[in-house]
Amino acid sequence: MVEHISADELAARMDREGSFALVDTRGVESYEAWHAPGAHNFPFGPDAELTDERRRAFESIVGDTRPVVTICAKGVSSRHLADALVESGVVADDEVFVVEDGMRGWSNVYETTPVQVDEGVEVVQVQRRAKGCLGYLVGDPATAEAAVVDATRQTDVFREVAADAGYDIVRVLDTHVHADHLSGGRALADELDVPYHLGADARERGVEVEYDPLERNEVVEVGDIDLKALATPGHTTESVSYLVDATAVLTGDSLFVDSTGRTELEFGERGADEGARLLYDSLHRTLLAEPDAVTVLPGHVDVASDGEWGVASPGDPVAGSVGTLRTGLSLLERDREGFVDYFAEHTPEKPPNYERVVAVNRGIEAVPDEPAATELEMGPNNCAIE
Repeated sequence: MVEHISADELAARMDREGSFALVDTRGVESYEAWHAPGAHNFPFGPDAELTDERRRAFESIVGDTRPVVTICAKGVSSRHLADALVESGVVADDEVFVVEDGMRGWSNVYETTPVQVDEGVEVVQVQRRAKGCLGYLVGDPATAEAAVVDATRQTDVFREVAADAGYDIVRVLDTHVHADHLSGGRALADELDVPYHLGADARERGVEVEYDPLERNEVVEVGDIDLKALATPGHTTESVSYLVDATAVLTGDSLFVDSTGRTELEFGERGADEGARLLYDSLHRTLLAEPDAVTVLPGHVDVASDGEWGVASPGDPVAGSVGTLRTGLSLLERDREGFVDYFAEHTPEKPPNYERVVAVNRGIEAVPDEPAATELEMGPNNCAIE
């Protein structure tokens, strides 16, 4: 019988030395839009037959590489291909594996890694591998109190990270209304009965979920650590970044380690110039005004359609510093109008379903169940300017 493996096991296989053939059975369009790293495309529907011609086509793709791991959207057509390969004698039943829950499962694989920022502050970066979402646990080792910033909807991941590190979560914060994934911030705060924070300008964005607003430069405490809300509009009007004890800054989607946030998702194509000007000012007057040594911890890492990370590798910290980004990102060397012109000329593909995702995160639309939530989030994040 063909064996199933979890998406976490697939990630572990990718990280280990040793070859295997990953075969994606979805249609070409779905595959090209977003797939796991190293996957070969071999479209094979749930009713397809492995004819001699198709068998030869499969063998030309995979060759002698074993084992074969098949993946699809939900684990249906990939199982059908695996069974057909065994029945036709292409592979032995112990040489083929099916990824349970397919790309839906792959989208929910997480890594965690500590980030060294200061002796009195502990930061754990929580990486959602397939989408590139980065959330954070910020803890005070002296008091064992922590905050979670930019939690995804898999809130159990953040609770487990806190428990493993010996922390009690006392606050939950979001940097902005996310467009690429469903926030777990409000739900996590409810589960723990702790405050949930957004920037004060979220009122103007029409956010209907309950939250405790943070005004510009307002400070909240996590143990003996100060979290200061820096207003950094541009990616969205309500975007804030959180300065952690003047040693690190969690920048959300305002500043990444290899780019900046895009602006037209909220402002629209006609208002993108306005958003770009706001973002320029947020970057140069606020974030880049911090000392060079301050660690920059972004809300995303770029994940290409082929599943490869733009910087770092899964499990490695994604971080920079104010000094290195100020001098190392060519986009930040432009003057204000040159910066705005760049945004007008470089508009990346929008995140899938972003308008509905924003509506859910604002609290004006509900998701009926877990499968619907997973479908809504499928695809890369696409929150950075190209």
